[in-house]
Amino acid sequence: MAGEADVRTQIEPGLPMREMRVLKTLCLLAAVLLSGPLFAAGKCERLVATGNPEYPPYLWRDPQSPQHLIGANADLLALIGEQLGVKIEMLYTGPWSRAQDEVRTGRVDLLAGAFLTLPRLEYMDYVHPAFFNTPSVVWVRKGQGFPYSGWEDLRGRTGGTLVHNSFGQQFDAFAKANLNVEEVPSLIQAFQKLLLGRTDYVLYERYPGVALANTQGMLESLETLEPPISSEGLYLTLAHDSACNDPWLRGQLAKKMTELTAAGLPETLLQRNLERWKAQQLQAADVPPQKQEQSQ
Repeated sequence: MAGEADVRTQIEPGLPMREMRVLKTLCLLAAVLLSGPLFAAGKCERLVATGNPEYPPYLWRDPQSPQHLIGANADLLALIGEQLGVKIEMLYTGPWSRAQDEVRTGRVDLLAGAFLTLPRLEYMDYVHPAFFNTPSVVWVRKGQGFPYSGWEDLRGRTGGTLVHNSFGQQFDAFAKANLNVEEVPSLIQAFQKLLLGRTDYVLYERYPGVALANTQGMLESLETLEPPISSEGLYLTLAHDSACNDPWLRGQLAKKMTELTAAGLPETLLQRNLERWKAQQLQAADVPPQKQEQSQ
């Protein structure tokens, strides 16, 4: 014990024991604060993301691994994760409504593509800037459209869309107050109801609608009305209740998204995945139905 006291005296001869402890504590605190980004960077080595599984070429289920989602959004997220040194896994968690619930509860960290609305701000942070700008349109039976020049022309008719789907804060508020729009779990179901005459129109994004209708042989029986009901930015979001949500991660995600969108990468990924989706559909068409059922 005497030796230990001698050592302390040599280090700081004029300080009492209590002040020495305070000094050590302050030094340790300073070290933690200075190394904050490093601790934050190492906090989560893996993030889980999900999204709308009926959203090609942005997102869809991987035919080779149905528990995962692939597409332009998934590729963009994978690249961001690679640059941050964080593994981001894109999981299929169910229909679009379920995917949003998984993020709301914090069971999933990221939502790979969502429009900005006030209700969603209550449970997730938006990463700026938006990486795509997506037009949403009114789908009708071919040759059986109705006079349409804007939102007001949808009044008095029955529409359809996906559960918990959004078309931007302004249109959502207008629809809630003035329109009759039925919500269903899947776009295919919404299109089926439209073709059977149970609804007058379907609200959905243009490009994913074309891609999915084409695979079901429905595209020739459908058409869209102009102008679009909205054209909204598509954002990456981070759940408030995610254990990985901290200032370092939010800042890094925003930085990388800014860099990649400025370089035009999202559009490149979109075109690449449009071709990927088409190739998969052609390949699936060549596979006998029995074999397709076995692979699912």
